[in-house]
Amino acid sequence: MAIEVEQSLPVDDLIERIDSRKARVGVIGLGYVGLPLVLLFQERGFGVMGFDVDANKTEALNRGESYIRHIGEERIRRAFGERARATTDFESLRDCDAIVICVPTPLGPHREPDLTYVRATAETIARVLRRGQLVVLESTTYPGTTREELLTRFEANGMVCGRDFFLAFSPEREDPGNERFSTKSIPKVVGGIDEASLRAAVALYSSVIDRVVPVSSPEIAESSKLLENIFRAVNIAMVNEMKVIFDRMGINIWEVIEAAKTKPFGFMPFYPGPGLGGHCIPLDPFYLSWKAAEYGVWARFIELAGEVNTSMPRYVVERTIAALNDAGKSVKGAAILILGLSYKPDIDDDRESPSFEIIELLRERGADVSYCDPFIAQARKGRKHDLHLRSVPCTAEEFGRYDAVLLSTPHSQFKDPELYRYVKLAIDTRNAIPATHLAPSTLVRA
Repeated sequence: MAIEVEQSLPVDDLIERIDSRKARVGVIGLGYVGLPLVLLFQERGFGVMGFDVDANKTEALNRGESYIRHIGEERIRRAFGERARATTDFESLRDCDAIVICVPTPLGPHREPDLTYVRATAETIARVLRRGQLVVLESTTYPGTTREELLTRFEANGMVCGRDFFLAFSPEREDPGNERFSTKSIPKVVGGIDEASLRAAVALYSSVIDRVVPVSSPEIAESSKLLENIFRAVNIAMVNEMKVIFDRMGINIWEVIEAAKTKPFGFMPFYPGPGLGGHCIPLDPFYLSWKAAEYGVWARFIELAGEVNTSMPRYVVERTIAALNDAGKSVKGAAILILGLSYKPDIDDDRESPSFEIIELLRERGADVSYCDPFIAQARKGRKHDLHLRSVPCTAEEFGRYDAVLLSTPHSQFKDPELYRYVKLAIDTRNAIPATHLAPSTLVRA
């Protein structure tokens, strides 16, 4: 009598490899999202391979060098001296049991989604995809991308998702420089194409992250990330518009916010600024508005918020011109110092920073513009900007050389009142400059 031997399913084999730390994890894209994941998986006992098209990054990591300020070199040396290595050889994806995609999802020139990197990565994986592998997309995108762009490519070779391979979406929630929350402690939303894919993805992230939140589909996970950032974009736009209105009325928006914050329920403070920056809030909402149009629905809140937020650099420049005029100085030929290139305080991440547009708008009006940023020694060339500038020293004597100093990013160093001892005119977009050494007429809260 033949004895039937129950064979384990591929998903069970994968989960066993994950639980025993025998699984090798591959992370594609070694930026602000991918590199922390590489380190976290390595520190939790996994063998990890980091993939990037930029050989400068992979070589630096293998030498034990960090190119992201808030990630220390000691941590890099420890990780890449043990179970992690970085490579530009994407054929090595075959050796990975789980592949996590952390590539950019920018906007095109007309604010349309640009999935160039996602599609190229999906095609690369499709060429090497083997039975038993899990693929997770973390790049922020519109609902349906995982199913439409990845699943179709992966199943074109004859394999079936949920049986031969596994596919899920889990939105990144990185916040560079945040000392309260790290990759490990931020809850992780996960949506699988099918039950087996969800089980595999939950097992992967549960092995390194404190709390994993399973949802019913990739579309729910994709949409949750968009909702998070649209919520912030709309509320920031509202408070930016309030700032413009209250400025015209002679009312201090900052004092208004502090007063409103005293209500213990029903109010959440948001703060105005010179425009939106970072890799999420300026871009992600338009992924949904673009996709919504496909269904004949118009995302009016998103479009209006975008209109308000993108107008803020121009508003700041106009306030600066007016302040210079009040001081008897024309913007043409004025020496202006911008404080901060990064999009948020105390980090070296300058993606989508409004400081770049402010500098270019001032230059268009004839100003001689410099910048000071203790975290960015040289302005990097971006998709839209190439300033050809280096940071000037962060000293009171240097600040005193300019006709105006404009604070765009509230780095901790810029809150030192001694820096403004010799400043002739200060324009503060963040309510961060102390008024200790400045006469009321020389400090403008813009």
